[in-house]
Amino acid sequence: MTSTKFNFLYLLFLALVSAMGGFLFGYDWVVIGGAKPFYELYFGISTNPTLQGWAMSSALIGCIFGAVISGFVADRLGRKLPLIFAAALFTVSAFGTGYVDSFSPFIAYRLIGGLGIGLASTLSPMYISEISPAKYRGQFVAINQLTLVIGILAAQIANFLIADTIPDGFAPDQILTSWNGQTGWRWMFWAELLPAILFFGLMFMVPKSPRFLVKINETETAKKVLGKIGGASYAEQALSSIKLTLKEDSSSKLDLSQLKSPKVRPVLIMGIVLAIFQQWCGINIIFNYAEEIFRAAGYSVGDMLFNIVITGSVNLLFTLVAMRTVDSWGRRKLMLLGSLGLGVVYLVLGGAYFFQFTGWPVLVLVITGIAIYAMSLAPITWVVLSEIFPNRIRGIAMSIATFSLWIASFVLTFTFPVLNEALGASGTFWVYGLICIAGFMFIRNKLPETKGKSLEEIEMEFIKDN
Repeated sequence: MTSTKFNFLYLLFLALVSAMGGFLFGYDWVVIGGAKPFYELYFGISTNPTLQGWAMSSALIGCIFGAVISGFVADRLGRKLPLIFAAALFTVSAFGTGYVDSFSPFIAYRLIGGLGIGLASTLSPMYISEISPAKYRGQFVAINQLTLVIGILAAQIANFLIADTIPDGFAPDQILTSWNGQTGWRWMFWAELLPAILFFGLMFMVPKSPRFLVKINETETAKKVLGKIGGASYAEQALSSIKLTLKEDSSSKLDLSQLKSPKVRPVLIMGIVLAIFQQWCGINIIFNYAEEIFRAAGYSVGDMLFNIVITGSVNLLFTLVAMRTVDSWGRRKLMLLGSLGLGVVYLVLGGAYFFQFTGWPVLVLVITGIAIYAMSLAPITWVVLSEIFPNRIRGIAMSIATFSLWIASFVLTFTFPVLNEALGASGTFWVYGLICIAGFMFIRNKLPETKGKSLEEIEMEFIKDN
């Protein structure tokens, strides 16, 4: 199979189409940050931290539910149909969120979009992994992470281009009655309609996953798909491997009591802690609450939108750095770098707010934090989670870790306005800094290096240590 000539153009087409789920995940996740200063005035919640936090975090409730049901629907309906459904959810959410005139329907459409995120965040990389040859699987699956970051940047650029210039000194009531306050924020959400509709249409052009086709006894169809990817010989070998794996999966059922065994429990706890830490390190606050962060640093709303584009560009650049260094530097080293680096940046950033520094020093610190996160904790956490769990329980353990991650994300996003009001920007970032230092200590003491090891070698190492 090593000499197989693969149809890389076809593979790239399949990967890019399914990875549009990652793009929309990133766009939907971040677009609300640019619209925030306008819809809050429109809905009259600009002085209510609880409702501000609910508006920002409500999508995560849908996301949690989508992540929970994704495994169930994937097993019964495959990957393609639920991704088409996710594309429809993104489309409905993008239109409805920008169309509504009251707060409750706004929340309802954000929940719908969150459901799409929950489905796409699980199913897009799953589909890509199942259509990709083993030799190139890592590179193709990484496309989903890359499109996610591009989606974040696209939302930031769209927000910046859509918003009218806001003169310095504009009062809130002037912003409310301006084009931005009445219509501009709506177009920020509506801009998602184009990629959402494109994703919906293109998903009808991709085949079902070969693994799922074999599972539902459509072997000949699966053989045609695999043949188009790598030719007849590759198709025969891949089919044999898929049939063997499915036979092994069906020959034994997972005993959930294994999760409590002395050898498995520490690994599961490690995965849950790392998943929670990836969110509680606090960097996503910069994307979702950029208005408060840059306003506290002395920037106007107009400056804030431009600064967000800068942060998104840095996020993209250093995600590419992570893709180049994960197999050379190693997972543990990058995780340690990320946790300690962010801890130091947050402690200094909190000091800058405390002593009322404004302007470019704060922007530099924010950009540095995003760069560190993008090349470490953001992508590497997912790599580690996919490696550390034993083969027998990997699926359920990953589901538990992912569920924990989204719960942590909701808590982080919902509590920031409350923390910011109670502790100020300085105190809030000091809290995140202490969390990062604690994360550094945990990683240093508990996480071994997994670079260059097979999944079986990693499993044996964890079992031996526990």
